[in-house]
Amino acid sequence: MLRRVFAVADTCFLIDWARFRRRDLLFRLFKTVFVPEDVLNEVRSEGTIAWISSALSRDYLALYTPSQDEVNEARQLIEESRLRPQIPSVDLPETICLVIGRRRGYVVLTENRGALLIPRYVSKYSGVTVWRSLEVILAAILEGVIKVDCSRPDEVFNEYSRDTLHIFPTKALSKAVEEVRRKCLGK
Repeated sequence: MLRRVFAVADTCFLIDWARFRRRDLLFRLFKTVFVPEDVLNEVRSEGTIAWISSALSRDYLALYTPSQDEVNEARQLIEESRLRPQIPSVDLPETICLVIGRRRGYVVLTENRGALLIPRYVSKYSGVTVWRSLEVILAAILEGVIKVDCSRPDEVFNEYSRDTLHIFPTKALSKAVEEVRRKCLGK
């Protein structure tokens, strides 16, 4: 199994992920998932707070305090993104995650469409790996963290959607399910 060392998660990812019955699989893919202070300040849900607190106490999640230089770069990225109409709006918590991802090589975990598009449209961030829950689940299946029933290759994705009420984009989901099918066939 390929275990990435670090990831950094934004608010929307944590809120959804905390509702997933298999949420702790995240810590089998990453040694530590960092949570920037600005992200933590946005969380209001008791369930999400309880899960974050538990994971912090077990050292699976860790608080990340960005430097002033990182905050300044994040603010510049917000401004740059507002100049590009193809990028939906992003705010400070998402851009801090992207800055951390770029500077430290962490995988950025988000469901924010703007954050997902920045590596495509802002060359300075082209090397940043950004994953949605879809990619996390797919990696867990492909790496054997989750055993999949090959007669139902979409079941774990559907389970996530039922737990979180999150609907995956049809094209991306179809592509992920096809990768699971290929794994089942040993290709």
